[in-house]
Amino acid sequence: MPLPFDLPPAATPGQSVDAIDTPSLIVDLDPFTRNVARMQDAADRAGVKLRPHAKAHKCPEIALAQIARGAVGICCQKVSEAVPFVAAGVTDIHISNEIASPAKAALLAELARHARLSVCVDDASQIDVLAVATVAAGTQLDVFIEIDVGQGRCGVADAPAAIALAERIAAQPRLSLRGLQAYHGGIQHLRDWAARRNAAAQAAERTGAVLAKLAAAGVQCEVVTGGGSGSVEFDLGSGVYTEIQPGSYVFMDADYGSNAYPGALRFEHSLFIATTVMSVAAGDRVILDAGLKSMAVDSGLPWIWADGAASEALEYVAANDEHGIVKPRQAGNVAALPALGSRVLLVPGHCDPTLNLYDALVTVRGGVVEAVWPVAARGFSR
Repeated sequence: MPLPFDLPPAATPGQSVDAIDTPSLIVDLDPFTRNVARMQDAADRAGVKLRPHAKAHKCPEIALAQIARGAVGICCQKVSEAVPFVAAGVTDIHISNEIASPAKAALLAELARHARLSVCVDDASQIDVLAVATVAAGTQLDVFIEIDVGQGRCGVADAPAAIALAERIAAQPRLSLRGLQAYHGGIQHLRDWAARRNAAAQAAERTGAVLAKLAAAGVQCEVVTGGGSGSVEFDLGSGVYTEIQPGSYVFMDADYGSNAYPGALRFEHSLFIATTVMSVAAGDRVILDAGLKSMAVDSGLPWIWADGAASEALEYVAANDEHGIVKPRQAGNVAALPALGSRVLLVPGHCDPTLNLYDALVTVRGGVVEAVWPVAARGFSR
């Protein structure tokens, strides 16, 4: 039956951050804005275009802020994920993934009436599906051939396979070869800086070798896209990538925060889960109101954030559906535990799937709520 009231919002502009209902996902706008500028400035200095990955945030307001700062467009990982961004006015979107079904191809071809769209392929049948859809819709699509540079996921294994796909694309009246996608997700999370540098160099070398063979066969690639938040400083200096597609840099989660960044290009934590201590009955631990339904833990449990850094006194040790268990790092140091009703900030282990658990981002500046941004692409995974 209809209730005589609506669920109140978790936050409203002008509120103190302490008044936000929990659990809520919040963005500190000052470090967020610095992160957006820092990445764009780095790309500009290198003469490389920036196409941030929107799977990290699923939020049109963030995409538009990145584009306003100089990004050429965005990446999405799924076709449906692109829909809210096109509706919000984003006009250049790369689907950094393959599709194989007529339904997805038809949706992509229809979206191409409203924005410039591109998509990856690594098999001839994918090209055929796209060709049928674009002819039926009367629209054009750009196509990137994905090559496997060590991820062991999608992408063709060698230049001959890429050349064969390029020839098949060229035969389609409404498809245009735009270039190569060369992404290695595993590199992003190597903790040691030198190990990341070396792995990124190997991926770039492999990409360059494929490019050379394509050029020798008369296949020109206008764009080489790839890279990520963990390898970006190496990707920018590789001389291979003309476009990079980092995503998590706007937020920095605990997993990325565990990498070593001895160089000048580093990013700040701006994404936090606001939680409340809901129980202190046990005495040797406290219980937060944020568990598995409030964060992704595939990349590890969250950090507790205090005084601008990961807490050295407290540790989030276990997540249940709606409970988070916090204990002192030093056994018996119960004085470090927060009081009942206290607010505790967490840095999620993996930002991308965490965003997919929330309807909105509460943006704050100087301890005050500035705006609430819908996570408009939440759940758009088709």
